[in-house]
Amino acid sequence: MELVKKMLHFNDMGKKAAAQFFIDEDYNVPDAKNDVGRIILSEGKLRVEDVRHMENYLKISGRLIFSILYVTEEGEKRISSLEGKVPFEEMIYIEEQEEGRYQLTDMQVEFTASLVHSRKISIKAVIDLAAAPEGLRDEETVVDINTDIPVCKKYRKENLLKLQASKKDTYRIKEEIRIPGAKENVGTILWTDITGRKLDTRLEDGALGVQGELLVFVFYESAEGKPDWLEQTVPYEGRVELSGADNSMYHHVIGSLGDVNVDLRMDEDGEPRILGIEGTLDLKIAVYEEEETELLEDVYSLQKKLTPSFRQSRYESMIMQNHSKCKLTEQLSLPELQNDILQICHSKGALQPESYRIEADGIRAEGIIHISFLYVKASDEAPFDVWQGMIPFSYLIESNETEPGMKYDVEPGIEQLSVTLLGSNQVEVKAVLFFQSFLRRVFDMKTIERIDVNEIDKKELEKRPGIIGYTVKKGDTLWDLAKHYNTTAEGIKEVNNLSKEEVREGEKILIFKESTSIL
Repeated sequence: MELVKKMLHFNDMGKKAAAQFFIDEDYNVPDAKNDVGRIILSEGKLRVEDVRHMENYLKISGRLIFSILYVTEEGEKRISSLEGKVPFEEMIYIEEQEEGRYQLTDMQVEFTASLVHSRKISIKAVIDLAAAPEGLRDEETVVDINTDIPVCKKYRKENLLKLQASKKDTYRIKEEIRIPGAKENVGTILWTDITGRKLDTRLEDGALGVQGELLVFVFYESAEGKPDWLEQTVPYEGRVELSGADNSMYHHVIGSLGDVNVDLRMDEDGEPRILGIEGTLDLKIAVYEEEETELLEDVYSLQKKLTPSFRQSRYESMIMQNHSKCKLTEQLSLPELQNDILQICHSKGALQPESYRIEADGIRAEGIIHISFLYVKASDEAPFDVWQGMIPFSYLIESNETEPGMKYDVEPGIEQLSVTLLGSNQVEVKAVLFFQSFLRRVFDMKTIERIDVNEIDKKELEKRPGIIGYTVKKGDTLWDLAKHYNTTAEGIKEVNNLSKEEVREGEKILIFKESTSIL
C-alpha cells in the first residue's frame, strides 16, 4: 500500500526579537567645510550591513548615515551642508532559538544633531530594531493511496494557498529632471530628499510589473550663491523577472527605496540644468497560488484491517488581498511660528504603525505620522528653518472574514502629503495613507502519516449482528457509521433511500453488515 503525497510550501515567520539601543557620538566638522553657525535640518538613516546568528544572540552591524543642512558662522551667512557616518554593532538577545534565517522586520530611527561648537556636532540616535527567523515550511500531504485491495476513502476538499515563489530582487531606477526655465542654474546641491510614493505592483507572465513615483526635493545654491529649491514628482515603470508567475496568482511585496544618488548634468546648451536620479528599489516578493486540493482524510477496507496513523498539519487558505487608502486632514495651530513663517518649501512625512488589532470587521491599524516641513523665515540672518511634529491616525482595514488566529501582512505607507499655510501661525496637513494587506486563514488538520495493514478478525466480525436498527445521534456521519459497522456509506444510503450525505439527529435507519448486505 503506497501513499500518494503532494508537497506544499509555506512561508513562516518565527517569534520576534526586539531591542533598543543608542548612538551618542561627537562629530568633527571636516576641514574643507565652513564653521557651523546654526543647524537648519538634519536627518539620519540606518544602513544594516550584516545580521549574524551567534548562539543566543543576533549580531547586527552597519552604519548610521547622516546629513546636516546649516547656516555658516563666519563672514557672510550662507547655507552649507555636510554628510557623515557612524559605525555601530549591537547584540540582540534571542529568548528561544528557532530555525530559519533572521530578517529585520522593523526599524525606527529617532535622530538629532545639535551644535557643541562651530567645529563639533553632537550626534544622537535612538534606534529600535526587531528581527525574526523566516524560512520555508514544507507540508507533505497525502492525497491518495495506491493499493491492490478495495478500500473506502474519505476526502476533504480545501482551497489551499501555497507559496509558489519567494525572492529578493532589486529594480534600478534611472530618470532625469530638467530645471524649469524660471529657476536658476544649479551651482552646488546642498540637500536632497527623495521619497518613494504610489508603489503599485502586478503579476505578469514570468515577471512582476513595477510602477511608482519618486517625490524629489533638491535644495541648491546657484552659481551666484543664491539659495533655491526644486520639488518634482518623477514616475517610473518597469519589470522584474519572476519565473513561474502569472496574473492568476496572488502576491505580496515589501518595497523599500535604497540609496538614491542625484548628480548634476549639462543640457544640450552646456548649462547645468539636468538632475540625474539613480537609485534602487529593494523588493521582497512572495507569490502564492490558490489550488483546490483533495486531501485524503481517512481510509478503511472491508477485506483488511487498516490502521492509519496521523500527524497534525497546518495549512493556509486565502481570505483577502487588498490595497486600501485612508484620507487624513488636520489643521494645526503653531503659535511658536507666529509672524515668522513666509512660505513652506518642502514637507515630509513618515508613517509609524504602533499596533494592528483584529476586529470583527477587519484589522484596526493605529499609529502616528511624523510630520516636518522646511519653511522660509522672516529673517535675513537665518532665512530657513524646520518645524517637526506628529499626528495620530486610526484606520480600519475592512474585511468580512476576519478570525482571531489568521495571518496578516500589512505594508503601510504615505501616498500623498501636503502641508499648506493657512495663516501666520496655522497650517493644514492633508495626507493619503495606503495599506497593502494580505490576509490568510490558518487551520490545522490531521494528515495520514502511514497505514498499517493486518488481517481482519473474522470471529469477531461474525459475532456482530447482520442487521442493526440505529437512531442517529448528534455528530454522527454516514462515513463514521459505515466504518464502525463494516459497511459502506453508499450501502446505508441505498437501504434507507437517502438522497443526501447528511443524517439528522433522531433519524432511525437500518444498517446491514456488508457480509449480509443486499448491496
